[in-house]
Amino acid sequence: MNANAAFSILVVVVLLTCAPRCISSQQQQQRRVNMTLVRNASLIGAYCLDGSLPAYHLDRGVGAGSRNWLLQFEGGGWCNDVKSCLDRAATRRGSTLHMSKVEVFSGILSNNASLNPDFYNWNRVKLRYCDGASFAGDAVFDNGTSLLYFRGQRIWKAIILDLLPKGLGQARKALLSGCSAGGLATFVHCDDFTSYLPANASVKCLSDAGLFLDARDIAMNHSMRYFYKSLVSLQGVEKNLNKNCMSSGYPELCFFPQYVLPYIKTPYFILNTAYDVYQFHHILVPPAADPHGHWYHCKLSPKACNTVQIATLQGFRRYMLETLRPFYTNSTGGGMFINSCFAHCQSESQDTWLALDSPRVHNKTIAQAVGDWYFSRRISKEIDCAYPCDSSCHNQLS
Repeated sequence: MNANAAFSILVVVVLLTCAPRCISSQQQQQRRVNMTLVRNASLIGAYCLDGSLPAYHLDRGVGAGSRNWLLQFEGGGWCNDVKSCLDRAATRRGSTLHMSKVEVFSGILSNNASLNPDFYNWNRVKLRYCDGASFAGDAVFDNGTSLLYFRGQRIWKAIILDLLPKGLGQARKALLSGCSAGGLATFVHCDDFTSYLPANASVKCLSDAGLFLDARDIAMNHSMRYFYKSLVSLQGVEKNLNKNCMSSGYPELCFFPQYVLPYIKTPYFILNTAYDVYQFHHILVPPAADPHGHWYHCKLSPKACNTVQIATLQGFRRYMLETLRPFYTNSTGGGMFINSCFAHCQSESQDTWLALDSPRVHNKTIAQAVGDWYFSRRISKEIDCAYPCDSSCHNQLS
């Protein structure tokens, strides 16, 4: 056998040996998980906006993680009037009939140990969002022509009841998480989640991009407060908000995380950017507050912002940090990762959760910060310097 033939055989052997591992690695990075409809949801009147059954995606844990559970609320905004909710009911945001039946699990949901070292072998669940009120409403709209189910609270309960006999009821460790409107849902349901689980379980909660602030917009209006007030009223959310917070007499305020956070007893982690792009575009500079489009280019890229606009953004950052100061100072079981990237939701995307070039604060990735906090390896309250100092933000809308 000549040298070339021998080398060719060696290459084939190496490829055949490597192939299973290579294919497995590719599949793990693109883990696809099937949808599970909650068949018994109708027994407690739990329906999506259009009356379809709620759903989740479950990827089973293995080995040492088989009795640990991570539940992730899906995000996707809200609807606060009949028209917007009717529109939403005809989309994947309001009906499981229109949702993808398979979801890719990445970031905090990944089953790859190198991409998600602390939670890869846990039972990981994605709760699909189809109610328009962060899984918190309990009402029905029926005018004889149109029918809408505002049953987010019942959807939450139906999914939990479906998962308890599947192993959640025997959980040793659990983490309730969520992104955007799903991140807000963790503020609503954190302590309730704890109540379903064994008393000796280690239960904690994480909000990703869910710290929506009660802030004035650039026209000095409380646009988000008015939006939440109509949402809470329409969808029957008030009865499901934190009772201690509700004593203030302004129920719509208790939909804002900053007013609920002091009353949450379960250990909590807040992951947010100080320049969250959703809040930038919809709370600080909603379209109605900028009718002439002076902020148009600044919204496209912070590099296009003028001096006054940058100062306004820095003021928004200061307000967020001031709002969080009591939590940062007084919480012994709490954690934080407040970076300065222009982004929204960072736990579900692999490039921001844990990657070679993922965002860092004090040279710590989001995955490291969350893992350190959950497992009490070290104190994890990371706050970034102000824009534009952070070179690890590779998605600065530029």
